[in-house]
Amino acid sequence: MKVIFIKDLKGQGKKNEVKEVKDGYGMNFLVKNGYAVLATEANMRNLQKQTATAALEENLLVKEMEDLKKELEKKVFTFIAKTGKQDMMFGQISSKQIKKELNDAGYQIDKTKIIMEPITSLGMHEVKIELHKDVIATIKVKVVKGN
Repeated sequence: MKVIFIKDLKGQGKKNEVKEVKDGYGMNFLVKNGYAVLATEANMRNLQKQTATAALEENLLVKEMEDLKKELEKKVFTFIAKTGKQDMMFGQISSKQIKKELNDAGYQIDKTKIIMEPITSLGMHEVKIELHKDVIATIKVKVVKGN
């Protein structure tokens, strides 16, 4: 019996995967518990429509993220840091501070998407932001001496 998984089931199948299973297992477990539906002609057409729609939405999202990447890479985000002798910074610039600066500039970026080591020195630094699994932007962060 062929089934279409409608939910991920560890070790068995992923969502939208079509798989051949034993009749009893398919009907008594997978279909009954809502993990899969029978792979009828109508369900297969529905799966193809969903897959095509999902691919289109994914392409649009990637395009949006590419545009956002170009926009972000043109900007320089400046931070003022307190310094001591020989221009050594007190503290560091963290992903939380960069997230706040991005939010203040109108970009809603999750802190977990910022890929960086804490910045502990003055000058220009590059910080990577994962906008999408296929789109990673590199922003410029400038740290200047404050009072």
